[in-house]
Amino acid sequence: MTTLDRDKLFAARLYAVRRRPYLATALFAMHPVESRAVSTMAVDRHWRCYVSARFVARTPLAELASVWVHEVSHLLRDHHGRGDRLPERHQRLKVNVAADFEINDDVYGDGLPRPTGVVMPGDLRLPQDLLMEDYLFHIPGLYLRNLIWLDCGSGADGLDRPWDLGPDGAHGLSEQERDGVRFRVAEGITGSPGDIPQGWRRWAEQAFHPPQPWRDLLGAAVRSAVSASGAGDDYVYSRPARRSAALPGVILPSLRRRPPRVTVVIDTSGSVSDTELGSALLEVAAIGKALGSRRDLVSVISCDAAARVAEPLCQDQGITLIGGGGTDLRDGFTRAMSATPRPDVVVALTDGQTPWPSRKPNCRTVVGLFRRKHDYDTPPPAWARVVGIG
Repeated sequence: MTTLDRDKLFAARLYAVRRRPYLATALFAMHPVESRAVSTMAVDRHWRCYVSARFVARTPLAELASVWVHEVSHLLRDHHGRGDRLPERHQRLKVNVAADFEINDDVYGDGLPRPTGVVMPGDLRLPQDLLMEDYLFHIPGLYLRNLIWLDCGSGADGLDRPWDLGPDGAHGLSEQERDGVRFRVAEGITGSPGDIPQGWRRWAEQAFHPPQPWRDLLGAAVRSAVSASGAGDDYVYSRPARRSAALPGVILPSLRRRPPRVTVVIDTSGSVSDTELGSALLEVAAIGKALGSRRDLVSVISCDAAARVAEPLCQDQGITLIGGGGTDLRDGFTRAMSATPRPDVVVALTDGQTPWPSRKPNCRTVVGLFRRKHDYDTPPPAWARVVGIG
């Protein structure tokens, strides 16, 4: 039996604070909990840090400080909340490794040594400075075989562990307290002239200016396509106009707003990843839901260098995306506008590496861009409503 050396543990935290002063508020906000169930250190979403006494005893002080910074990085970057939204959320180890790839290039160095066994993006010849969501789909199962021991806790992936004390346990931070810690750390990073890693600066900027939910923006853009006067309106006799009461024997139609007819053009070129195509299909379903589940009003065209046949969303067999070649969405726009009846809205889901129509289509246009770090060869035209996806 080994007793937890709290003096050494807290000395390591102080060492971490001296090396990463901009993380001081977060490091002191974590509450350590001795646990025999963890092999190293692990965190939960309530900012408790579960610690193995044996791990503390055998780990040099500077390396222990590195682990403090590693674990608090999971919490600050909300890996547990982001993990909740991943379709692969139940693949604990894979999500944990992807989260480690995101933070480890910002953790080690400048006085914080890299412990043995730490995973890095370079292990798989992947670039640094990507996000957990980007790394997730590039981690093969063979790579994970030797990492079964790795477990940073529910704070790294959102999946509860048997040792977690839960929301009602002692020394946990409330959601408001956790947000307050993140805000103070982000404030310190943005106001510091020092040499802070780019990954932390990017995180701090997003903490102050969080991105708007892209699905809400996309749904709002679709709804706004028929919000103008006369757009999406039609005369119907199913509900007579009020003026009919003043004209005995005469039935006047009323002006009723109908849901828009939407055609979605999906970029299926070789530059679009399978993950992005999966996101595109999710957006097609979201558009149908935004239209009051009127799936019959949504058609899908897959397009690389040439447009394919438009498929109505109401088909039971699902949507088949065909492509893999070059990119030219102009043919997709042409096919969409040649349909009968014509759509009220055209939504193009693309990585942006495409030429655009020289003229504005005779309907509202929404362009959903998969988020990329590079610049677009040809920016979307000014007449399109542009929102980011992912």
